[in-house]
Amino acid sequence: MTGERRFFLDVRQSATGVSWEHRLTERQDMAALAIAQGYGVPDIVARVLAGRGVTAEQTERFLDPTIRNMLPDPASLTDMDKAAARIAQAVTAREKVAIFGDYDVDGAASSALLKRFLAHFSVPSEIYIPDRIFEGYGPNPEAMRELVSRGATLIVTVDCGTNSAASIDAAKAAGADVVVLDHHQ
Repeated sequence: MTGERRFFLDVRQSATGVSWEHRLTERQDMAALAIAQGYGVPDIVARVLAGRGVTAEQTERFLDPTIRNMLPDPASLTDMDKAAARIAQAVTAREKVAIFGDYDVDGAASSALLKRFLAHFSVPSEIYIPDRIFEGYGPNPEAMRELVSRGATLIVTVDCGTNSAASIDAAKAAGADVVVLDHHQ
């Protein structure tokens, strides 16, 4: 009956007098039943999941999460296919790759990871972290030209470069391609 109060497990209140009302919608009740039956979890766990909006189809990923399932599809990122192809070309041809990183933890970790990846394939590479006092944040035209003069044919910026059009143009004019890997917008 609509408007009728429903109580959870037929218990009307807690020992302190707090009312225990059943708050799931009919759809959530159905989802809770499907979760409990399909995944062998206790009814209360299924109800909590359904109350949090977890569907029967999402239950396994919710209860047994993996990084792979939680990360977005890399191909959905702008120009990811082009970036991957260009990096693969550099690896195959053993081109010198310059890694332009930011000076924070994200930039240092990203630089180190990319350097290790390239070293695994015997690709010559160098890391460049700008001096935050004298060069400021992100790629600058002078540093990009310097990296090209040292033989870099590909410059990969990590954790920086999203708003560095002039620096990217300077690198391209000097003869290098640039791939920007940055989580900033």
